[in-house]
Amino acid sequence: MSGVTTCLRFPGQLNADLRKLAVNMVPFPRLHFFMPGFAPLSAKGAQAYRALTVAELTQQMFDAKNMMAACDPRHGRYLTVAAMFRGRMSMREVDDQMMSVQNKNSSYFVEWIPNNVKTAVCDIPPRGLKMAATFVGNSTAIQELFKRISEQFTAMFRRKAFLHWYTGEGMDEMEFTEAESNMNDLISEYQQYQEATADDMGDLEAEGAEEAYPEE
Repeated sequence: MSGVTTCLRFPGQLNADLRKLAVNMVPFPRLHFFMPGFAPLSAKGAQAYRALTVAELTQQMFDAKNMMAACDPRHGRYLTVAAMFRGRMSMREVDDQMMSVQNKNSSYFVEWIPNNVKTAVCDIPPRGLKMAATFVGNSTAIQELFKRISEQFTAMFRRKAFLHWYTGEGMDEMEFTEAESNMNDLISEYQQYQEATADDMGDLEAEGAEEAYPEE
């Protein structure tokens, strides 16, 4: 939260507000679950002896070990990414490193959303660090997390475990079935957009236009 709101609290070379972040990060209304990350992750007291470059910071930021969600981004594709850099660094170097990551790992980014990586740079680093980066990714890999929840829910719901506590308070069993169905639809939607190509998205847009403006 501190990293995401940095640009609201401090001056910087390239600022991004929360509204801009939301608009750029959510390509479809239902796909609004983000995977946060932070770099560098080091032991307290060790930061002063570790000099980081922008290249190392960028590499760490995209590393699965630096993610704050229990899923591996290498098992999906990024729909959108936002990166907030803090510290004394050049905007040119940040842009070059982010472009390098995209070019080297193009298979992990969907091809049908152009310019889907946004960056912001704030000159003031976090306390105790010379530079740091906050990562927010909208990745289809987040479906791993939902699959785990769905499987655990299904196992418990089949045995009707703890169900009486909820029905006793006025809930209906059908509400749980609907919630399970909704979760499975969300997983399918993430998988659909993970496998989609630019041609597929073009066909979907064309179909949508035909439905909106049918021929007379």
